[in-house]
Amino acid sequence: MTSPTETSARVRLSIDERGIAEVALNRPEKMNALDTAMFEAINRTIAQLAEDRRVRVVVLHGEGRAFCAGLDLASFVAMGESERAQRSHDAGNMNDLAARTHGLANAFQQVAWGWHALPVPVIAAVHGVAYGGGLQIALGADIRLVTPDAKLSVMEIKWGLVPDMAGMALAAGLVRGDQLRELVYTGRVVSGEEAVALGLATRACADPLAEARTIAAGIATRSPQAIRGAKRLCNLLPQTTPAEVLLAEAREQQKVMGGAQQQEAVRAGMEGRAPLFKDE
Repeated sequence: MTSPTETSARVRLSIDERGIAEVALNRPEKMNALDTAMFEAINRTIAQLAEDRRVRVVVLHGEGRAFCAGLDLASFVAMGESERAQRSHDAGNMNDLAARTHGLANAFQQVAWGWHALPVPVIAAVHGVAYGGGLQIALGADIRLVTPDAKLSVMEIKWGLVPDMAGMALAAGLVRGDQLRELVYTGRVVSGEEAVALGLATRACADPLAEARTIAAGIATRSPQAIRGAKRLCNLLPQTTPAEVLLAEAREQQKVMGGAQQQEAVRAGMEGRAPLFKDE
């Protein structure tokens, strides 16, 4: 049974009894383009998920014809006019991009980096287009499933901008350096199939949302403690030294080995039944 759906003007969130959270970008009439309200709604959702110990895995997708078409240009122009009028550099003002308002990130970066930083896996199901900020949001996910004919682009250069929503930090471990530079410098649109070949996507499938739900259902049956530890280890790569990773592996293993969840995983496997995990 799914818990009551929480709806904002821009993002819809539901969490079912298995701990699977489903997040839908909910501005289909604008292909889920990012305006101020969308940025704020995504960041509120990420913060809520980070605090909810029920959540074991997240499925992220877009309503309507697209995953996310990127920045809402009308909103961008309005923000630019506001910045010129106010010249505000207060840390709480979204126009001060250098302000670290969300840990390592600013408010715009958090909508992508926040998925990466969540303690549980995030699976993005991408269809239609994922342009600019939309692609950067998808890059924040642990797994990205795309339709073969999806269209993806690091599109900021088209508007005289640079990628600034954590996309560079997230793509650096996925895409070869020269290929990333070509995508950033040209804004070239790639298909879902080419995105897989480049490393921008995990795999192409006819129905990414259905596949994401299937993967999420499997993850939700695993030890939540071990899954969270595994994500912490994955997030250390590739910038961490081998010595640091080896030590982190040992520490994460010590946290789970012999614990109630690990023992239940073994018992369930030996008895051929689904495990019943309790929070530790």
